[in-house]
Amino acid sequence: MNVLNTLLFMPQDGAESGGIMSFLPLILIVVVFYMFFIRPQMKKSKEQKQFREALKKGDKIVTIGGIHGKITDVKETTLVIEIASNVIITVEKSAVAGEGGAQIGQNK
Repeated sequence: MNVLNTLLFMPQDGAESGGIMSFLPLILIVVVFYMFFIRPQMKKSKEQKQFREALKKGDKIVTIGGIHGKITDVKETTLVIEIASNVIITVEKSAVAGEGGAQIGQNK
């Protein structure tokens, strides 16, 4: 029972709860949110940024809109991609979702 009271931060036998003990649940909630939500999202964002910076001519990509293509030119903030034979579009680097397996100019 003593452990349960300690875990629930309830004062025992009329004793007043300590200063840090009243903030401990809030601190634990912040730590849990950081460990399970904020930290993994920051890691994923960092990996995505590194992937986009490493893009080069000839890479096959997929945009966030689902367009598959092959990079024909890399500029500072944009990419020129070929999505079909002689069909070229320009997209922002931030619009790239990942690597793709596009087969330009081939029908399936």
